[in-house]
Order: sequence, then structure tokens, then C-alpha cells
Amino acid sequence: MDANRLVPVFPFIPSFKLIWLSSETPALSSAYGLAMNKLSFVATLTFLSISYVAADVVPLIDKRFTWDKLPYKVDTDVGLERGEQLGYNQCNTTTEGPASLCQTSFLNSLDDFCLWAPPNPGKTVGEIEGEMIAWCTRPGHGTRVIPDGALTGVQFVKSPDYVQVVGFIDQTKINIPAGDAGGEMDPHGADNRGNPLGGILFSNAFTGSFVQAVEWHNFIGNDQFCLKACDPKGANAAKYCQHIYDTQGCAFNAPSNARNNVFESCASDNQPFPGEGVAVPASRECSTYASTDIYGASATIQAPIPGASAISFSSTSTTAKTASSTTNTTTTTTTSSSTTSTTSTTTTSGTSATSGSASASRSGTGSSSGAPTPSATESNAANIGLIPSFTTVGALAAIFGVTLFV
Repeated sequence: MDANRLVPVFPFIPSFKLIWLSSETPALSSAYGLAMNKLSFVATLTFLSISYVAADVVPLIDKRFTWDKLPYKVDTDVGLERGEQLGYNQCNTTTEGPASLCQTSFLNSLDDFCLWAPPNPGKTVGEIEGEMIAWCTRPGHGTRVIPDGALTGVQFVKSPDYVQVVGFIDQTKINIPAGDAGGEMDPHGADNRGNPLGGILFSNAFTGSFVQAVEWHNFIGNDQFCLKACDPKGANAAKYCQHIYDTQGCAFNAPSNARNNVFESCASDNQPFPGEGVAVPASRECSTYASTDIYGASATIQAPIPGASAISFSSTSTTAKTASSTTNTTTTTTTSSSTTSTTSTTTTSGTSATSGSASASRSGTGSSSGAPTPSATESNAANIGLIPSFTTVGALAAIFGVTLFV
């Protein structure tokens, strides 16, 4: 071996040349070499510190909240590649309307659910998935409201392990470009911060009270959509709400019997886990509605959740009638599980937006229920921050200091 050849101990950081060893050269004797080693050591510790902080982001799925005690922003991380959370999670009447940036979503029933869509027109789903906001079928959640006539067919189902809506929509009415094949939103993402950043979802379909659905997925594109929220108490929530098949679309991830121009609410069997078969589960106890009875200013009905008549069905209007007190519903027969899915579009997932803009200012606080100003109640969701990072740096310095700084 050449006596002057130097071998890096940490070849994965070759530019730092942290510590050099040679079987024939016992040590670096020059002042220049020692100085360079000291400098590279400090640079490496800085690199490790930054990496430690970045790796310390708490995944969105590890954050837990109650719907009436939300923080202003669920995602408080700063200085990361995708920027900051665009909107906010404390949403009420003061945030509701066409300028809302609410990122707290709901999936309760056929007449009461939200979809993730862009805040402004001009970008595809793949370009803006990290900055999507909630668009809901009715007022009362502090969000934007899906315009009348945008939804042209919807099927809601409640299975033993999840609730789901699949349907047809004029996506241009919620700022998605015509012809955009779309993509997937879910609480994961490549960096575990979710798409959208800070986007969370609640449902009252499981217990009658709002609970956070930790696992969910939402596909939208080609004028079709599907949204599934998995029961947080279910043993297989992560499997039913799988997030890795983002290019496969609704027919693969949420097979259904949804039909355009039909609005129905059904009980359903569980589907196979995505990736383990694409059979449409059997549906039953289906009730159909006219769209004008459940959406928009003319709505007079709150569609009940099939098989869950003992629980509350909606968080908003107290003047609307329940479906059981009207004659505007039609009960249909059980649909065979062998039926071919009608939502066969394949969506393509684009790259996430690389930066988020700061949230708009807003007046008022509280939840959509009018509760007092929420306070954070997340468990295991506080960022460790810089202090442990510098503690790590100090420990490394103590270990290597004798060698490099003496």
C-alpha cells in the first residue's frame, strides 16, 4: 500500500474525509492535516444533527386528536423539503366559505362527507396533493362546500371495518382540471407527513360520536372519486385503507357498485384487502335518494347509516328530516358480490408539491360544533426538537474529542 494513501473510516460521507487510517502511516502529523480533520469532524456532526432533526418528524398517523380539541395546525414542522402546512385544523363558521383553507375532513354518511381538492384552479392533483383542502357536501364543518350539481352519482356503504363513498363528480367545480387523471391522498406520504400535510379525518359513523379515522385514503380524478375511512378500533384498518397502491385507482382500492345518476346508502360486506383481490363486496339494505333531497339548499333529508339506527347521523342541520320520517327513499335488494365495479378509472399519482405556503389569517377559533378554543391533545406527537440533537452532538464530541482535538 502507498504510505500516503488515506482511507476514510466513513466512506458514505467521502467529502468530509473525517478520519483517515493507513496500515503503514500510524497518524497524521502535519498541522494542516489535523486542522482539516477537526474541521471535517465539526461538519460531520452538523450533518448528523440536521439528519437527526429531520428524522424526528412525528408521522401523521401517530398523532391523535379529539375533534373538539384540535390544535390550530396539526403539522407544525418547519424547514423541511415540502414546506409548512398550508391550512389549519380549527374550523368553524368563521372559516367556512369559498376561501376556506380547512384541512379537517369528515366522512359520516351519504349526505355528509368531504373530499380533498385544490384551494385554487390550475394545478393537477399530483402537483398539489400536499396542499389539498376539505370540500364538504354541506355547510357546518368550517370548510368549502361542494357546489350544487357537482356530484352526479354517489354510493355510501358501511361495512364491519370501514365506511366509504364512491361516486361521480364534475371535478372542475372543485378546482381539478378537466381530464386530470388525479391521484391519491392519504395520511402517509413519502415523508410520513401525509397528503395533504396536516390533513386529518373524523367520522361519527362508527360510534355516533366523532372519532379520528387514523387510516383513510381518497382517490379522485377523471370525474370519479372514492374515499374510505377505516374504523380505528378495527384490527385491519391499515390493510383496508392501504396506501401503497396509489396508481391503481378506485376500482382496485375501493371496489363498489356506484352508478352515475344514482344516490344510495347501503350496508356492505368487507372488501378483500387491496392487493389481495378486486371483488366487489355484497351490499344490502340500500336506500336511494334524489340528489336535491340530500345536497344543496333544497336538502330536506339526513340519510341514515345502514344498520346503525341508534346513533346520530350528522353533525350539522337540526331542521332536516331523517330518512325514516319521509317517503322519499327506496329500499333495494342485495347486490351480488360478483358484480363488476363501475368505477374502473385508473389514477396516477404525481409528485408532491415541494413547498407549502403559509396559512391565511383567520378570525375566530373553535371547532365546527362551536366549542371553545381547542387545545392540542395529541399523544406522542411533540417534536423532540433541537435539544436532543445537540445532546447527540455533544456525546459524539466526547467520544471522538480526545483523538481529534488533543
